[in-house]
Amino acid sequence: MLDSMPSPAQDYLQHCRDLLEVVTGQQSQIVTAANWFADSILAGRMVHLFGAGHSRIPVEEMWPRYGSFPGFNPIVELSLTFHNNVIGANGQRQAMFLENTPGLAARILRNFATSADDSALVVSSSGCNVVPIEMAQEFQQRGIKVVAIVSRQHCDASTSKHAAGIKLTDAADLVLDTGAPPGDAMVTLAGLETPVAPGSTVGGCMLVNAIKAEVAARLVAAGHPPRVLTAACVVGAERASELFEGAYDEHARRIAKLYEKLGAPAEPHDVETT
Repeated sequence: MLDSMPSPAQDYLQHCRDLLEVVTGQQSQIVTAANWFADSILAGRMVHLFGAGHSRIPVEEMWPRYGSFPGFNPIVELSLTFHNNVIGANGQRQAMFLENTPGLAARILRNFATSADDSALVVSSSGCNVVPIEMAQEFQQRGIKVVAIVSRQHCDASTSKHAAGIKLTDAADLVLDTGAPPGDAMVTLAGLETPVAPGSTVGGCMLVNAIKAEVAARLVAAGHPPRVLTAACVVGAERASELFEGAYDEHARRIAKLYEKLGAPAEPHDVETT
């Protein structure tokens, strides 16, 4: 009887196909995000990326890795994302506690001199934890457009931990959906109380790479093709090294702008008011 049914692996992969359909249906939103991000990069500024917990994965998927390019500022706090120890010092309990600490987002962003020419991507599967919500609010207060990636169904089924009851979707200018179900896990097994095998990372990584490809196309069209981190097996060892060194140098020059005016009074063109 068991052999005639889809295996758990087949079930999971079918759910992943469903996630692909959800992502494919958001082409117009992907294009809008890419337009904002490309505008920031072409202005010599950066796209700020933030994710706590396992939402750091799409952040690092965007940059830096093979097939990616400078223009993105991955903000990943180890206190919120370092899960390897699980328990004890630097354990998961502390990370989950800190993710709902009011004021932490503002302290993180105090390290950067932002500009209204910047843009931002904030990732949170539930969209209900305090730090990602406050991070999006902080960006918006600085006149920065915010793209949020959430699991819509998970977000809708969850209760916000923010004091005002708002969710990340309420603090974003554009929302993208990973397609993952409530609770994230997608495979239900007979005899097992709760589902297994999450899907938000799959949907999130498809979204960020779709955006990345669209951004690259816009940079090329504007006459500023990006320096893409590329493997030696594709372009040869010498060219691969040139691309890596050049991309890292460009990242350094871009991120230097986030520090050079840190703590200085804001100039009228630095922050837009609404």
